[in-house]
Amino acid sequence: MLVSLSLDKSISKDVAIMVDVLRASATINVALNNFNKVIAVKDKDNAIELAKKYNAVLAGERDGAPIPGFDTGNSPVEMQNFSGDTLVLTTTNGTRILEGINATALVGSFINAKSVAQKASEIAEDHIEIVMAGVRGRFAIEDFLGAGEIISYLKNYELDEMAMAAYMASRDEEMVKKAIMNSKSSLTLQKLGFLEDIKFSIKKNIYDIIPIYEKGIIKNYTN
Repeated sequence: MLVSLSLDKSISKDVAIMVDVLRASATINVALNNFNKVIAVKDKDNAIELAKKYNAVLAGERDGAPIPGFDTGNSPVEMQNFSGDTLVLTTTNGTRILEGINATALVGSFINAKSVAQKASEIAEDHIEIVMAGVRGRFAIEDFLGAGEIISYLKNYELDEMAMAAYMASRDEEMVKKAIMNSKSSLTLQKLGFLEDIKFSIKKNIYDIIPIYEKGIIKNYTN
């Protein structure tokens, strides 16, 4: 089994795990604890129409900031206050990455690293790809380190050099926390008032939910 790491674009035809640490991965995990499904949408106007169609809660952000008129932003902390059948979610990076995956697409981060890694290893035939969402195509250290946490549960497989680097970088817990708290994405979110979201998003294995994305819909993986 090969475990590889990529940025922004997915190449696997087997299993891919999308990692968007700040904050889509965490928000999706929280949402699937409170909703039956999440409709992931790239386009804002399309999200508004779908929310009306399904009488859904509407959540989203652009460049970290909540979208005016939406019920909530892309906040895992705020998402704990919402529930229902359907959530419509649009984000700057994570939902866009999911649309580009041609493999079985899972969603992972620090908060469900162990569960998503174990499920990926169960269902993959020969390749598990970790896809860092990044920020508009640019590297984001928090996604690199979140990927490393997931890879720590896959370390007995063959790791490509990028995956090995992420795994090694993720082992120093204090350094990881410091790097993420001072990352460009984190500082932007802190200025917007979302410090608690950052703290929440880097907690380890507080969820055993395994989000799986298929044809625009994210649900909790069931056997």
